[in-house]
Amino acid sequence: MTQTAEYDITRVFNARRELVWAAWTEPERFSQWFGPRILATPVGRITLDTRPGGIWQVVLVGEEGFEVTLGGTYREVEGPGRLVFTTGDPDNPGEGPASVVTIDFTPVDGGARTEMRFHQYGVNTDEEHAEQARAGWIEFFDRLAEQVN
Repeated sequence: MTQTAEYDITRVFNARRELVWAAWTEPERFSQWFGPRILATPVGRITLDTRPGGIWQVVLVGEEGFEVTLGGTYREVEGPGRLVFTTGDPDNPGEGPASVVTIDFTPVDGGARTEMRFHQYGVNTDEEHAEQARAGWIEFFDRLAEQVN
């Protein structure tokens, strides 16, 4: 039986939505916040082909040669307002977890700030895995706030 889990995270950043959008779509900016603090995200190990059907791939690097690769496919790219992408292949996940992430970027306070609504729907994902993923994203978004605020 396939397990599914989903959750939402909403954050408001003290930055215009174009800057928050750029942090998601430009490798130089993405490398500054994506991933846990204990791992590096080298800009040369990032692919962000931000168009529908384009791929994204990130290699997170740690001590003693540790590496983990994350990636998926963009489904919707409507800058600077909406981004939808997969992690893994939710249409054919096999035994591993996969998901669809939807992010909406809405200007607030006359455009001076941005509300980011993040939704992740996971396939082959139990509640424990979803809670760990949610906690990871919250750390990433703390780092994102440090970059754009």
